[in-house]
Amino acid sequence: MIQEGSRCGNPGSEAGKMAAAAGTDKALSLLRRLPRVSLGNLKPNPGAHKQKSRGRGIYGGKTHGAGCKGSGQRQNFLRLGYETGNNPFYLRFPVQNYYKGHHLKLSYVPLCMGRLQRLIDTNRLRGDIPVDVTQLVATGLFTVRPLEREGGFMLEDEGIDHFKATLNIEVQWASEAVIASVERNGGVITTAYYDPLTLAAAIKPVEFFKRGVAIPRRMLPPQHLIDYYSDPQNRGYLADPAEIAKERFLLAQKYGYELPDVNASPNKDILLERKDPRQIFYGLEPGWVVSLKDKVILKPTDPELKEYFVS
Repeated sequence: MIQEGSRCGNPGSEAGKMAAAAGTDKALSLLRRLPRVSLGNLKPNPGAHKQKSRGRGIYGGKTHGAGCKGSGQRQNFLRLGYETGNNPFYLRFPVQNYYKGHHLKLSYVPLCMGRLQRLIDTNRLRGDIPVDVTQLVATGLFTVRPLEREGGFMLEDEGIDHFKATLNIEVQWASEAVIASVERNGGVITTAYYDPLTLAAAIKPVEFFKRGVAIPRRMLPPQHLIDYYSDPQNRGYLADPAEIAKERFLLAQKYGYELPDVNASPNKDILLERKDPRQIFYGLEPGWVVSLKDKVILKPTDPELKEYFVS
């Protein structure tokens, strides 16, 4: 009969302690060779199965993901200006007349008189030909974005005392002081409107001509700009030339300078050259097709087309 204290593997015996120490050393040596435990090497037990979570409502359920009524069932976005039950911001603020019609207003690229004179002095801009939006963009110093509601160029009076050039210039907006500065030096200024389609053609004529399409007609100004471009005080391109000549004389009296005679100028032909209200480019009529590849200009011969483009 074997006594209890002499059993093999008894923790209290000498042999049990040695076996436990050997197992501990073996486990520690095994841990030294194994990589450190991290989230990257944790794996579920073999045979373990995790139940999948409930799917989205669009794959089933009572309302198939459309838990709301109305627009919540028919679109996956909130309407513009909706603030989930709050009073929207456009109703929290009072109406101000200053912002009335702001969605119709155009912005203009500023061009000061001092910079215009510097462009001429550095031969970046030719003064012996009429200057319009095409010539100004061709300098490579300005960018006009018709898609962002930019209507062209606006002459500013900064550097007005240093302006000495004699120009025939066409811009989209100008103040009274700027007009007086141009005419004091014997020049001619015109304010003209370009709709977005014709303005895009005017600022990039080469790309437009490569398309091989007819030059479009320039549209008339919208209703809120008709008065500006028909006013001879603004030198609008729709104003009567006789009224413009009268306003030139009155402006010279107001600012106290002697109005130079344009007809006596050696650059008379350049200073008196003006576009038709439907015309975009100098020397090119609406309806013509410019072929850069063949270097020819195709003109319409159909009477109906001629009447359409000159109307």
